[in-house]
Amino acid sequence: MFGRHYQRRMATKLTGFEPAGLHSMKHLEEKACAKSHPTVESLKRALIKAWDEIKVETLSKIVDDFPNRLKACIEADGGHFE
Repeated sequence: MFGRHYQRRMATKLTGFEPAGLHSMKHLEEKACAKSHPTVESLKRALIKAWDEIKVETLSKIVDDFPNRLKACIEADGGHFE
């Protein structure tokens, strides 16, 4: 539905989600990518294990905060916001 250009543009605009959302992504990267994986399946298993280590409270905070972050993103016309 959306082209790659649009997706990249939106990903760039959503960098304001860093406080909670990207913190979890960083956790996944640090845990799952700490070592090289010989296969895609090995990487998948590592990502699932890292995902399972994220506390439910952290994910709940991300979900609960999303409407406020989205509103701030829209008001900033996709620019930087706190």
